[in-house]
Amino acid sequence: MPHPLDASAVRTWCALALDALGRAREEIDAINVYPVPDGDTGTNLYLTAESAARAVDAVFDGHATTGPASRPTLPDAVRAMAHGALIGARGNSGTILAQLLRGMAEVLAGGGEPRPAPSRTGRPAADAELLRRALRRAVESAYEGVARPVEGTILTVASAAADAAADAQGDAAAVARAADEAARSALAMTPGQLDALGRAGVVDAGGLGLVEVIGALARALSGEALPRGTRAWTRPVPVPPQPAAPAQGPVPCPATAPGGTSPAFEVIYLLDADDTAVPRLRTRLDALGDSLVVVGGDGLWNVHVHVDDAGAAVEAGIEAGRPHRIRITHFAGAAGAAAAPAGDPGRTREPAQRAVVAVVPGEGLAGLCADAGATVVAARPGEPPASGELVDAIRRANAREVVLLPNDPELQHTAAAAAEQARAAGVRVALIPTRAAVQGIAALAVHEPARRFDEDVVAMTSAAGATRYAELAVAERQAWTMAGVCQAGDVLGLIDGDVAVIGSDLAATAATVLDRMLAAGGEMVTLVLGADVPDAVADRLERHVRGGHLAVDTVVYRGGQQAPPLLIGIE
Repeated sequence: MPHPLDASAVRTWCALALDALGRAREEIDAINVYPVPDGDTGTNLYLTAESAARAVDAVFDGHATTGPASRPTLPDAVRAMAHGALIGARGNSGTILAQLLRGMAEVLAGGGEPRPAPSRTGRPAADAELLRRALRRAVESAYEGVARPVEGTILTVASAAADAAADAQGDAAAVARAADEAARSALAMTPGQLDALGRAGVVDAGGLGLVEVIGALARALSGEALPRGTRAWTRPVPVPPQPAAPAQGPVPCPATAPGGTSPAFEVIYLLDADDTAVPRLRTRLDALGDSLVVVGGDGLWNVHVHVDDAGAAVEAGIEAGRPHRIRITHFAGAAGAAAAPAGDPGRTREPAQRAVVAVVPGEGLAGLCADAGATVVAARPGEPPASGELVDAIRRANAREVVLLPNDPELQHTAAAAAEQARAAGVRVALIPTRAAVQGIAALAVHEPARRFDEDVVAMTSAAGATRYAELAVAERQAWTMAGVCQAGDVLGLIDGDVAVIGSDLAATAATVLDRMLAAGGEMVTLVLGADVPDAVADRLERHVRGGHLAVDTVVYRGGQQAPPLLIGIE
């Protein structure tokens, strides 16, 4: 049954696109030959879509806290989708996908919800026209973001989809189906439009990923679900090289990329900059290299470029504004290579045998885990790491075997996706499902690289599993909990994720939590203090444990996390 073009449809679209890209990722990576045969286009598109889907889910979750009937509007959902894709965009194709979604959001958010009462044509016709305009604007904005557009790529597929949508009749589902069919046909023609594809006998990898995304849109609006285990697309049979077709988009495109050599580095960063500074940035970066894509707007931009001088590309960003989340990849080891540090992008290291990657909150815990030899991923308040960040950390660890500690129950799926991606690149990864930082600390304490990998994983898993955990948090609003009704500002004591104690004082509530946990036994208490918690709280709790629980040791770490203010582990 057709679905209206609303926020729920956007959420379904994102979920279906992420699932489709996840299933197609390896095949897309395998045919990635343009602009650089680095075998990561499928992974980059997946990570971009994942960031978009997470942002949309966060909008729905935020509305759910205000009441069971609260739902985001279409503008809420598409703006979140576009912003999530922008900040999570990876690689050339991922960055272009982010701009396509941003272009669609410009129109869909402008369409607004609620809408006027249906006219003679009704809402289906209004949705269809809105989608036609959104797809056209998506293509226009993508061509605007690419410095030197090339036909036979993701841009060609997007342009064909928009052209077909413009001529399609019927409701939004019919428009999306027409776009999907045209995208598939355009994809099959890409080997004849781009020499690199014709020589390799493959279709464009980025275009193939976009076919997955457009197909997911058609399914989301039509309400048609594929049977479990089937693919969202059938890979077109590559056609023999043909004369290049004329550009279908609004900007004329050369048949081949400029220059005859491949730059050494891929540079990607987010940039906080005034929109007026971007034209000069584009000019500078275009002179430095190729595959330049600068997308975004309203003060936040995603910059992607292939260059020989990575430092100069970053300096250009510094002149324009504030670059952050800088990633520099050396193409010499592009297929699964680690992102090199910005200060020494050319350095390569012999892989270590084993490493540990841990997600931790706060600088104190990060330093503690780093001192113990772990590669650390920061858990920022309200912004959990995506699987792409975990994959980057695994690559950065530069080891043949990696133990991954997510240290958060909400990161289990994300960590599993990251582990699967790293395994596809040839890294042996073991995911230990740690649910709290104190469990990660316990696992890291028994880590022994000299042991066999399986034995080390078993020992670390056992240590983590033997560590019960709790945290102290401050209630943000009135709410029902397992311990009763709490008010805004109350101190909540959560044991194994559930609220067990409600109090008004941090130290007193923590003491009650400790008593409840130690009633079941324990030999060591670990306290991790937040950034604003005074040492006096730890002193008081140490005295409490010493006075009421014989033969129980207490160790205190200054975690430095903003939230929660106190973490507790019992071993």
